Amino acid sequence: MDIFGKIKEKLSNEFIDIIEWLDYTDDTIAYRFERYQNEIKNGAKLIVREGQTAVFINEGQLADVFEPGTYDLTTQNLPILATLKGWKYGFNSPFKAEVYFVNTHLFTDEKWGTKSPITLSDDRFGLVEIRAFGTYAFKISDAGMFIKDIVGTDSNFTNFEINEHLKSLIATRFTNTVGQANLPIELYAANTTELSDTCREVMSPEFESVGISLEKFYIENVSMPEDLKKEIFEYSRIDKLDLDKLTKFKTAKAIEAAAQNEGGTAGAGMGMGMGFVLAQQMGGMMGGTAQAAPQQAAQPVGGAVPPPMPAQTMYYYASNGVQHGPVNFEQMQSLFASRAINRDSLVWKQGMSAWTALKEVEELKSFLGGNTPPPLPTE
Repeated sequence: MDIFGKIKEKLSNEFIDIIEWLDYTDDTIAYRFERYQNEIKNGAKLIVREGQTAVFINEGQLADVFEPGTYDLTTQNLPILATLKGWKYGFNSPFKAEVYFVNTHLFTDEKWGTKSPITLSDDRFGLVEIRAFGTYAFKISDAGMFIKDIVGTDSNFTNFEINEHLKSLIATRFTNTVGQANLPIELYAANTTELSDTCREVMSPEFESVGISLEKFYIENVSMPEDLKKEIFEYSRIDKLDLDKLTKFKTAKAIEAAAQNEGGTAGAGMGMGMGFVLAQQMGGMMGGTAQAAPQQAAQPVGGAVPPPMPAQTMYYYASNGVQHGPVNFEQMQSLFASRAINRDSLVWKQGMSAWTALKEVEELKSFLGGNTPPPLPTE
């Protein structure tokens, strides 16, 4: 380009008469109106379309903000810029100012998710890990604050640039929220709507602090390990099943597990104990004739009457703050084997002055395993 061409280009762009931005993208949040060695002419026309906000920046300082509409730029509608420039009685010469257009429409279907598992403590299942993911929607609520605190001097700011920050913020606040909720583990997956609303309320103030409004927040899925999920499904059926039937079912499961794990004396002892319990229960379910025959064969000769059978000890136990029972020793053993109760569960029987942890009741300590006989006496 020769010298005359350059002069012609400079003169043709000397002053800007119309300031507007037509957005042809789907992801631009803020766009700086570009100039080529030119100034904004006094009385220039500013066009701000629906879904946009125009922000004027003077020497790095936030000046005027314009909502959708058409404006003739004068000291009357540039009050802050006029004050910063010191135009007390109007201005006639061109002026310089950076103009940013900000998209204020709703940005939808943004993805979020936990990068690593969240560890929670559950009263029944101990420490468990969950993951979660979902979507959210946001829009710019304060364009001036957003330009000043987030965009800075970026000439073309997209939602990709802000999404990484927002996703990290969401994951952190989601972890804190579910940790403080202290819900039973199965309720996290069953109450995603309520949990989504709670998380949105917790996160909204931090979004607003940088000029962003969190419009929607959805938890689409809360996942957990498959083995834990199976245990939760079985546990949820306890209230729907008869306790006696449930005990027999769990006893059979415990025997099957012990048979598959032949290593270890504790597992073998538990399997043997479960076998005795099952044998007694199966014997109790047999017909009356089969029971009567052994009893008649055991009748002593000479009319002697045996003493009455000793009374069976019955136990009460607490689970989730609710009293259950009474159950006998074998049923307590089955409940422990099926993890319906544990070593710290409170237990009471007749003769005890107060509820006591299972691990402190002498005859129930055998459930814990690890018992060994004392050494043989030496001659």
